[in-house]
Amino acid sequence: MIINILLPFKEKFSKNKASSVSITVSNNIEFSKFKNKIRVFGQDVEDPIFDKNFVGIKRKWNFISSKNKNIANEMCKLINKENRHNQIIEMHNRPYLVNFVKSKLNSDHVLTLFIHNDPLQMKGSKTVSERRNLVSKLDKIYCVSNYIKARFLNGIIDTNKKVVVLYNGVKRANNTLPKKRREVIFVGRIVHEKGVHLFVDSVKDIYKKYPNWSFKIIGSPKLGSLCQSNYSKSINTQFLNIGKNANIIGFINSDKLNKIMQRASIIVIPSIWQEPFGLVAAEAMSNGIAIIASNSGGLKEIVKKNGILIKDIDKYKISSSLELLMKDQKLLKDYQKKSWDHFCFNSIDISNNLDEHREKLFKN
Repeated sequence: MIINILLPFKEKFSKNKASSVSITVSNNIEFSKFKNKIRVFGQDVEDPIFDKNFVGIKRKWNFISSKNKNIANEMCKLINKENRHNQIIEMHNRPYLVNFVKSKLNSDHVLTLFIHNDPLQMKGSKTVSERRNLVSKLDKIYCVSNYIKARFLNGIIDTNKKVVVLYNGVKRANNTLPKKRREVIFVGRIVHEKGVHLFVDSVKDIYKKYPNWSFKIIGSPKLGSLCQSNYSKSINTQFLNIGKNANIIGFINSDKLNKIMQRASIIVIPSIWQEPFGLVAAEAMSNGIAIIASNSGGLKEIVKKNGILIKDIDKYKISSSLELLMKDQKLLKDYQKKSWDHFCFNSIDISNNLDEHREKLFKN
């Protein structure tokens, strides 16, 4: 058995520049019993997370116009050359590549697709006919939340139960709830849909009342990059002008982020778009952080009753929620304990679940 994982070109399967899809894939690989049989195909990087499992594809400017198709084509060429049957091809977040990959393979293999974003917004799955085509061509379709599954099944019927939910897995680094400092954090891309401006405005409102607390923004406009947009420049200027206890940390790797999360007391996730899953929320729960989040998309599935979920989120609701927790240490610790105790996205369990799906697909 060989499992071939196809990443989107924009994903960097890198120790220092990995974003959510690459982090999820690497977490699944680490705990998979098929680890030695897994190959990851993606854009070439200098420091792959699992170098023995990684096949880096360099851009061939004169070969094919699409960067994603270039990686897919090289993967298919290798599979065809080996001429080994019953391999699994696991494609991530590029529905339009399904027809392309199927047309390039010389023999039948198990084909699966992982959907990390709204399928109604992605090329190859926007229409009912496109999603019906995916169901007919694929052996399994993994959705990162029930919200994403419902979006995919909008207007179609999955009679063969091919479409399933497989949550993203997160590694828990601690055996006990870490000791907390008086820190409030935002973690994520510095873009409008993540609602960073709402976090900044709420901190402005309460900052002077809580001189013993620190506030941090962790992230950049583009994952894996420190380049700034006009929006992020404005956010940086406003936030740093609040005071000395308001700091901005750019993009950092998952290990450094985890150390910050271990000591943070509260995290604010003020998304104003429909989050497909909410990896940051799951990571926060793995570290026992009290969560304040918008009640959007998959976030409510992750947080449930273990944090403060805000409908129609705005800066005033965030400010009042922050003050509620910062004034009441007992309530704060209660939410931290809820977050810690009800964390159920352990990478070990998720990886085992995925392995079970793989085994069933091979048996069929």
